[in-house]
Amino acid sequence: MTFGLISTIIVFILLLIIGIPISLVLAITSLSYLFLTDNLTLLATVPQKMFSGMDNFGLLAIPLFMLAGELMNFGGITTRLIQFAKVLIGHFKGGLAYVSIIANMFLASILGSANAQAAMMSKVMVPEMEKEGYSREFSSALTLASSVVAPVIPPSMLFIIYGTLTGASIGDLFIAGIIPGILLGIGFIIVIGIMNVKENFPRSERGTLKEIFKSFFYVLPALLIPFIIIYGILSGIFTPTESAAVACIIAVIIGFSYKQLKAKYLPEILLNTVVNTATITFLIVTANLFGYIIAYERIPQLMAESMLSISENPLVFLLLVNILLLLLGTVLDGIAALIILVPVLAPLLVTYQINPVHFGVIVTINLTIGLLTPPVGTGLFIVSSVAKVKIESLVKAIMPFLITTVIILMIITYWESAVLWLPGLYK
Repeated sequence: MTFGLISTIIVFILLLIIGIPISLVLAITSLSYLFLTDNLTLLATVPQKMFSGMDNFGLLAIPLFMLAGELMNFGGITTRLIQFAKVLIGHFKGGLAYVSIIANMFLASILGSANAQAAMMSKVMVPEMEKEGYSREFSSALTLASSVVAPVIPPSMLFIIYGTLTGASIGDLFIAGIIPGILLGIGFIIVIGIMNVKENFPRSERGTLKEIFKSFFYVLPALLIPFIIIYGILSGIFTPTESAAVACIIAVIIGFSYKQLKAKYLPEILLNTVVNTATITFLIVTANLFGYIIAYERIPQLMAESMLSISENPLVFLLLVNILLLLLGTVLDGIAALIILVPVLAPLLVTYQINPVHFGVIVTINLTIGLLTPPVGTGLFIVSSVAKVKIESLVKAIMPFLITTVIILMIITYWESAVLWLPGLYK
């Protein structure tokens, strides 16, 4: 290993330690490498590499799904979903905790972003649960944990990015994420059921049959959105990218029909969409440049040789990858880690004969766990800030859910049929 490369690694670690935003860390580290290794001739290719990372039609789905999420939030769909779940199961012991999980699973089929969902649901569910008698720490931990299903249940921004990086079908990834997302939700429900034995969780009043039907009628248009998206992709009516545009159109129609989405909200909606899209786009651009540096140093080939020297068994390879991603997820943002590591790991899939769609679901679930783990778990900071809870208390409260997600990850890793449940996904 050369002095320049060692110096570059030190720069990368130092920038992470002092808390520089990950997108800037990647950009500064990449440029530092060129200067420290005296590869200044490569500077001319930097703009080209940065642009090529964005030159993909599939990435257009990201701003469109973000716009759909904003439209649905302002259109009152979020509150109607929660109200429907509450009248349906709120009367059980710990009912509002179950409501939080189910509402997050519904929203996951609309938003596709764990951070956006965690922020949104923290504003709505934490005060509501605290008013019902739940502790603020538990309410915050449950809301954050439930949000990890957002990148797994379609649509998913991580699936879109993974698909553009590997060439795997984004539509296949969307379909493959359905059962793993449901398993995560069931896992959290089981945790609440176990905690119900020891904790004196409250229950809401039982909703009347009239209230249930009324709430169902109001929320039905919103419930149809994920089914329209999935059916449209499966039937070939539209592509995953086009489905995001369809979701926006439906969100506008539903929002105005509920009489909660108003024209005066549109500037704020568009501004939020632009800011969030710009943040992710800049991260993708800088991560692509960083990936170019990694490829130039032949790190994928070196890693492949190292992996093969340890074992040629694909099950052992998947275990090693999970450990690597779980560790890196504690210090790297999920999207950044995805863009950095997938080009390194993707060539090994052919060697170990692993289905790229299955691998994409494993990687996505693994990296979403990073949202819950210190020291860089962005979900922890978002919920801590929104819900006004100390990070230390939140980390302690989220441990049962964190352990559950790791168990589900292991199940998904070694139970291939849970991911490739549709015959057409085996390719």
